Amino acid sequence: MKPNQNAGILYIVSTPIGNLKDITYRAVETLQNVSLIAAEDTRHSGILLKHYKIKTPQVSYFEHNRFTRIPKIVETLQSGSDVAVITDAGTPGVSDPAYKLVRAAIEEDIKIESIPGSSAILTALVSSGLPTDRFLFEGFIPSKKGRKKRLEAIKNENATIVFFESPHRLGRTLKDIYAVFGNRPAVLARELTKMYEEIIRGTVSELITYFSQKPPKGECVLMIGKDDSNVYFN
Repeated sequence: MKPNQNAGILYIVSTPIGNLKDITYRAVETLQNVSLIAAEDTRHSGILLKHYKIKTPQVSYFEHNRFTRIPKIVETLQSGSDVAVITDAGTPGVSDPAYKLVRAAIEEDIKIESIPGSSAILTALVSSGLPTDRFLFEGFIPSKKGRKKRLEAIKNENATIVFFESPHRLGRTLKDIYAVFGNRPAVLARELTKMYEEIIRGTVSELITYFSQKPPKGECVLMIGKDDSNVYFN
């Protein structure tokens, strides 16, 4: 169906994953011109907005307030006002509830426009040295129940597998991957685009050893090579 011409536009705006310079001209212009910004954390996004002198009002939108917030945002759009949704870092809708807002807007025939930009997944992947012809993004694996089952379900995928992981769970996750996948090529990218950016390449067992001696800090993207990739790092 055609979008409602009387409604505003919902913009999905990508923001930097670290370095504040990694934002497009179009993204800044959009954030300046919309009537409202729906942000995962208004305090966090406030740093970006202040840096670019963007004075657009913000409203928080995250997993735990989505049921009450979505109807209000949709109502704003239906009134004819444009709204931008942003996450703390990167592209909205990846491991955050932005896609649920998008679905609600689509159900009301509201036009959706994406403003592309930074993505931790692609930034890590293209720097990894692992095959990029096919990859599977798995997000965060379960912290408790279902971890092994989730890994068993994907271990035979003919693709580079990409995970998000928190630093305090990384060691456990690597050991679980080693137990299920075996000792495959592995790359850990952390703090991408930031001052302490680090990319560690090796095998799963080598990463286990490395991070047992040097506990990781910051946001992590873990990539596991294909079983038959023959890509190993010296």
